[in-house]
Amino acid sequence: MQHVRSTTSVTPAFAATVRKALADALLWGFFVAGLAASTAAGAVFDGTAKNAVSGAGAVVALLAGSRLAKKPRIKAFLGRPGTLWFLFLFNGATAVALYFSMDGVKGILAAAMMGLVSVGAAGGLVAGRRTRAHARAARARAVGETATRETAAADAPWA
Repeated sequence: MQHVRSTTSVTPAFAATVRKALADALLWGFFVAGLAASTAAGAVFDGTAKNAVSGAGAVVALLAGSRLAKKPRIKAFLGRPGTLWFLFLFNGATAVALYFSMDGVKGILAAAMMGLVSVGAAGGLVAGRRTRAHARAARARAVGETATRETAAADAPWA
């Protein structure tokens, strides 16, 4: 008796792709659910329950968001100079607006957190500028000429 190999079996590559897509969807779901819980807890709960749900939602969103930020495509997007400039300017302006528009500890805390994101983006800009300058100098040494106007334009913050 001869055994015939089934053509309907799932290939390992396909199974890995499905698992990866399912894990990504689950991770995005946790991120969105955490944001929703931390934002809308006051509409559903009162008192201590509201604080607990809001805090737990923020932690879930933070953990899922940090895992999402490690994905190659998102990491590449967040590392672009244009994205970093936007994050730096937008979050800095938001921190100032929050400080002046909210009263008490909540306003100070919100402004400090947004300012922290802005400072992080500024750190990414400085580190990226240093890295691009070293790469430009290495290219110039390898070619034996100084950086031209075209390479300077290609390395501009909006490129």
